[in-house]
Formats: sequence, structure tokens, C-alpha cells
Amino acid sequence: WLLAWMGLEINTMAIIPLMAQQHHPRATEATTKYFLTQATAAAVILFASTTNAWTLGHWNINQTSHPLAITMVTLALALKIGLAPMHFWLPEVLQGLDFTTGLTLSTWQKLAPFALIYQIAPNTNPTLLTALGILSTLVGGWGGLNQTQLRKILAYSSIAHLGWMIIILHFMPSLTLLALATYIIMTSTMFLSFKNMATTKINSLALAWPKTPTLTALTMLCLLSLGGLPPLTGFMPKWLILQELTKQDLPITATIMAMSTLLSLFFYLR
Repeated sequence: WLLAWMGLEINTMAIIPLMAQQHHPRATEATTKYFLTQATAAAVILFASTTNAWTLGHWNINQTSHPLAITMVTLALALKIGLAPMHFWLPEVLQGLDFTTGLTLSTWQKLAPFALIYQIAPNTNPTLLTALGILSTLVGGWGGLNQTQLRKILAYSSIAHLGWMIIILHFMPSLTLLALATYIIMTSTMFLSFKNMATTKINSLALAWPKTPTLTALTMLCLLSLGGLPPLTGFMPKWLILQELTKQDLPITATIMAMSTLLSLFFYLR
């Protein structure tokens, strides 16, 4: 746990200069917000792992079985990646960054906390993971409805996708990895397309058609894929997750998840 905590801290420290490089008040504000949330989460992880070591006498990640410690670690990692109800920092921070740093924040920065969540998932309370998952997909759907800023929409889409990944983690971890991989590929496509078109708002995206028709068409397809529209790639992880949830006798959970996707799909269709 000590090495894992150290890795997370180095990871946070390394992206801070990238976020603050523009010397713009909004970039600085976003960097400060990000630093405070990540430092808080890392402190809670250190506290939880120390509690675990104190009660059980070892620092092994795979054998973290103290209920208080594992719950605290799960919540701290959820704060690190921005799962609801610890998601409030994510849209604000992403909105203050440029597309390249935003891309790093949405993809690369999720890998380290996810590696840890993946390892402790078998010992975690499934109810906690399911609650985090359902809440995140609903927040990701509802939060994005009212947005015109593309980066905030991508932030809410990130929250919703993380909810899908977390909900299936206890039952079938391989599906979580599949969802994470497809999410990273699609998000990278979106960020790079928006960067190429230099658009940060929905209405300036509407003017991109005369300039770059091919890229605009591809962007539209990728947005729909991100929303999870059936013939496209983004539908695959959602379909498999829903199938696995129904196999695990959780039909109501699966229904809520499917309904929350409709919210996300609505604002992607716009």
C-alpha cells in the first residue's frame, strides 16, 4: 500500500505543471482544485492502509480485508477518478484545461486508481460498488443535459462511463477492463477531434461542417458511440454489462443503468 500511495502522489505531482502551464487564472484555479482533491484522496488512502496494517499486521493490497479500511480506500479511489457522489471537482477542473491536458486527465490519470480498485474489488462490499455505479450513471446523464460546453459534457460522460465500469467490477472484472479500454479509445478520439477543430462549445461545433466535413462526420459517429448507440462500438461494453447484471439476478439495477444511458444519449444526439 505504501508504494501504491507513493505512486499516486508522484502521478498527481507530475500532472500539476502540465495543468498550470498556461498561466491563465482558470487553469490555475483548475489546478488548485485538482491538487486539493487528489491530495485529500491520497491522505485517506494512506490513513486506510495504515489502519489495515495496524489491525491485520500487513500492507498487502490483495489481502486488505478490514471492512473500514477497504471502504475508505474504495471511497478515496472513487474521489480520485471522480465517481459520484465525489464527482463535483471533475467538470470544473476539466473545463479549466486545454484539450491535450484534459485528454491526459480523462484517460491516463484514471489508470493508476483503476489498477488499485481492480485489485481490491474481490474484498469490497458489492452494495457499495453498485451504489457508486448507479449514482454515477444517473449523475453523468443528468449533469450533461444542461451543458453547452464540450469539455463539461465530456466530463459528465466520463462520470457516467466510470459508473458502468464500477458496477460490474465485483461480478466480472474483465468487462470493466473492456469498458475502460473502449472508453479511453473513444474519449481520445473526441478530445483530439475537438482540438483539431478548435471548438469548445456546441454551437461552434455546428459551424464545423463547411470547414472539415469528414472530421465532423467522424466526430458525430464517435459521439454516438460514446453515448452507446447500438450498431457502434460503444454499445458493446454496455450490452455485455447489462447481460451480466441480469445473469447475476439484478434486473432492476440493469433497468436503471439502461434508462440512465438514455439521458446520456439524449445530449449526445443534440
